[in-house]
Amino acid sequence: MERPCLWKLTPGLLILIASVKCCAGLKNDDLGMKPNFVLIMVDDLGIGDIGCFGNDTIRTPNIDKLALDGVKLTQHIAAAPLCTPSRAAFMTGRYALRSGLGATGRVQVILFLGGSGGLPPTETTFAKLLQKEGYTTGIVGKWHLGVNCESRSDHCHHPNNHGFDYFYGLPFTLFNDCKGGEGSDVLVDVQMKLRDLTVLAGLAVFTVVFVRVVGLFEVSGKVIVSLAVLWVLAFGVWYMPFRLHTWNCIIMRNQEVVEQPMVLETLTERLIKEAEQFVETNQHKPFMLFLSLAHVHTPLFISKDFAGKSKHGLYGDNVEEVDWMVGRMVDAIERLHLSDRTLMYFTSDHGGFIEDSDARGQKGGWNGIYRGGKAMGGWEGGIRVPGIFRWPGRLAAGKVIDEPTSLMDVYPTLVNLAGAHLPKDRILDGHDLMPLLEGRTERSEHEFMFHYCGQYLNAVRWHPPGSAAVFKVHFFTPNFSPPGAGGCYDIGICMCHEEFVTYHDPPLMFDLAADPSEGNPLTVDTEPRYAEVLQRISAAVEEHSGTLQPAAPNQLSWENVLWRPWLQPCCGTFPFCSCAEGNTSSAAAATAA
Repeated sequence: MERPCLWKLTPGLLILIASVKCCAGLKNDDLGMKPNFVLIMVDDLGIGDIGCFGNDTIRTPNIDKLALDGVKLTQHIAAAPLCTPSRAAFMTGRYALRSGLGATGRVQVILFLGGSGGLPPTETTFAKLLQKEGYTTGIVGKWHLGVNCESRSDHCHHPNNHGFDYFYGLPFTLFNDCKGGEGSDVLVDVQMKLRDLTVLAGLAVFTVVFVRVVGLFEVSGKVIVSLAVLWVLAFGVWYMPFRLHTWNCIIMRNQEVVEQPMVLETLTERLIKEAEQFVETNQHKPFMLFLSLAHVHTPLFISKDFAGKSKHGLYGDNVEEVDWMVGRMVDAIERLHLSDRTLMYFTSDHGGFIEDSDARGQKGGWNGIYRGGKAMGGWEGGIRVPGIFRWPGRLAAGKVIDEPTSLMDVYPTLVNLAGAHLPKDRILDGHDLMPLLEGRTERSEHEFMFHYCGQYLNAVRWHPPGSAAVFKVHFFTPNFSPPGAGGCYDIGICMCHEEFVTYHDPPLMFDLAADPSEGNPLTVDTEPRYAEVLQRISAAVEEHSGTLQPAAPNQLSWENVLWRPWLQPCCGTFPFCSCAEGNTSSAAAATAA
């Protein structure tokens, strides 16, 4: 048979062929296909803990390849050096104090699932905006932004009320109470005082009863009853709120408690399977998955396959297991042929907890050359975190960006890519990263960044236009001191107020471009722009401060943080809350609360 010549084809067929050829060269978003998002956040990971950011002894090949195949941000900054405020800022694209999650005193994170504080329902997360654009949204892992407001069933702070169709994981976080033999790290001094009060009240009851029985003195029954009631109250106030293993260490699927207390030995496999099944279930429509890992927050727990495998003990084992989980997620995306339309992101919520150690050795992370760590205010070690974006075909492989960027930038980046509209009724502090990631601009939109210690402005960085310098001034710094001297080492977490900080006048000044370790403060004699830097930062602070009014209700007040039995999530009959997750199939396919 004679092969047809092109001129013999019909005009309609020619148009069809041309259309196919044209469309074959278009990107997915040009075809009206919204990109998927997989966001991976590790808890308490130090920037120096992974290979592509300088570690040469802990094995992280999957994370390293993620960076090799994508874009690495070397000056990626968390909005706070602690979990709750950092995650609130990440979710909302706004500094945490705008949501009422900037602490004024000792309590800087949510301490009890039975408290009423959390991410206010009035906040608009990126998940809410993506949901409106037809995305199926899910979070697997840690939340730590509250659950209830007024009753056990209102779920006002719950992920399902903040734009996530599906939630499986820890509504709280890992605390030492979640693992036997690790002690407690929630208001330990308060627990001890209440315990001592309970013991004293018990001794008083015993003494009075003994005196009456042996007839030494005449004691009325009313006195005995009153003392007994006092002992019962003291015992209740001490024992009930601090049953933290039961109250805080739980697993929820959407709004149902499915495990209380949670079993750490199987947690890793369950989380990664839930994440994989969420992706598989939603592969044919736009989805956003936030995989919020329980690792590497203490207490450290590990699967048997990774125990004793690293050169850095249990902590190194944890980091290498994190790398394995990242590899599992990348494999799932590639196996389903979703790579070219999926933006993957890897980070940590803040820096490593360098103060966390015991007789067995270091339990927290390493922040490389950067000074300070978790809960140490605005020092770089507590807020500079890994930042990796991977999107084959859209982002150049192996690109490294040294410009200041923020976890808050993820918000406008996702919203714009999804075709949604950013809220007009509130101030956003993040900026769309795509122009920077794609090389359409070389400068970050963050000329200034404001670093908070609780509710207090701790430090400010300034990246002057047309300059490689990144100046940073500290108005105060947390007091570090050896055990017994009243500093961070005594209470485990640095505080941000009164006698717990040192104010600097003039402020400490560093050029992070030349001195990223913040080891050599600049002076008027060593820095020609010294006066200009202080003047420009002072003006920026005044302008920024004017945007913070009216102040949001404080979600971390004692009233909102302390445990209330009627707010406590529970499976079974309260207070006998106990259940174990069965071998039922995952509900990751469910997309509604």
